[in-house]
Amino acid sequence: MARGCPHDRLIPTRPRRSRVPRRARVHSRRVALHASASRAGGDVWRYKKPPRPAGLSDQLLSPSVEREREMEQQQQLRDGDGGAAEGDIERLPADLLAHVLSLLPSFRDLSMAGGVSRRWRRAVERSLASRRRLSFAGQRTGDDTAARLVRAAVNLRDLDISRSCWGCQISDEGLIKISTADCVGKLTSISLWGLAGITDKGVVQLVSRAYSLQHLNIGGTFITDESLNAVANSCTDLKSIILWSCRHVTEAGLVALVNNCRRLECINVGGMRVPPESFVGLLSISPALRIRSIPQILNAGVQVS
Repeated sequence: MARGCPHDRLIPTRPRRSRVPRRARVHSRRVALHASASRAGGDVWRYKKPPRPAGLSDQLLSPSVEREREMEQQQQLRDGDGGAAEGDIERLPADLLAHVLSLLPSFRDLSMAGGVSRRWRRAVERSLASRRRLSFAGQRTGDDTAARLVRAAVNLRDLDISRSCWGCQISDEGLIKISTADCVGKLTSISLWGLAGITDKGVVQLVSRAYSLQHLNIGGTFITDESLNAVANSCTDLKSIILWSCRHVTEAGLVALVNNCRRLECINVGGMRVPPESFVGLLSISPALRIRSIPQILNAGVQVS
C-alpha cells in the first residue's frame, strides 16, 4: 500500500453510547431532582401551568357570541332560572319577597320589578292583592300602569289618583280601564282631584260601577252635571263629596245629588259658580247637610263650616 495514502491513517473514534429513550431520561432526571430535594428537606418543585387570566375567554368572544350570551341570560331571568345572577333575594320565601316588594315607594319600580321573572311577577301580584289603599299622588303614572296595578289590587278600598306636581296624568282612557277592575265595586273612597285630562266620559264609566263609594274627591276637574247624575244614581251610600272649583256644575246637578244620596253628610262647593242662595234649597232636602267653603249668607238658615 503506498505511503501517504489517507486511507492508511487511523482515525480515533469515541465509544458509541447506547441510545436511551427520551422518556426514560426525563424520568431519571425527575428521580434525581426528587432525591436532592428530599435530602435538602424541601418540597419537590413541580411545574404548574399558569392560570388563565380571568375573563380571557370572554375577551376573545366575537360580538355575535357575546350577544347570544346576553340573550340567554335575559331569557333565564325572565323564566326565573337565573340562579346566582338574581342574587340572594331569590332565596327569600314567597311571602317575604312579596312584603319586600310592597315597600317600594315608586309604583313605576314595582311595575318594573314584575318584569324580572315569573316568580317576581307573582310576588308583585301578591303584594298588590294585600293592599287596601293605593295612592298615585306624586308618582309619574300613566293610564296603562295605573290600570294594571289597580287590577292586581283585588282587595282595594281606597284609590287616590290625584294629580300632583310630578304629573300623574290619567285620562278618560285610563279611568275606563280602571273601571273594569274587580275591586271597583268594593271601593269606598276615590280621589280624582286636579285631573285636568278627564271628562264626564271617564268619570261616568268609573262611578257607575263604584256601588260602595262613600267618599269622592273630584275637585279641580271639568265635570258637568252628567257626572253628578251618575254619582246620584249609582253611589247611594255616598257620605262626602268635594266639588271644589268644578265650575261647570250647576244647581240642578247638586239637587239631583242631594235628592238621591240620602246619607250625604258633607259637600265642599268652594270655587263653584253656583250662587250661595241656591244652597238653601239643598238644606230643605237634607237639613243635616254640612256645606263647606261658601260665604256667609245673611238671613238664610244655611249651615256653613
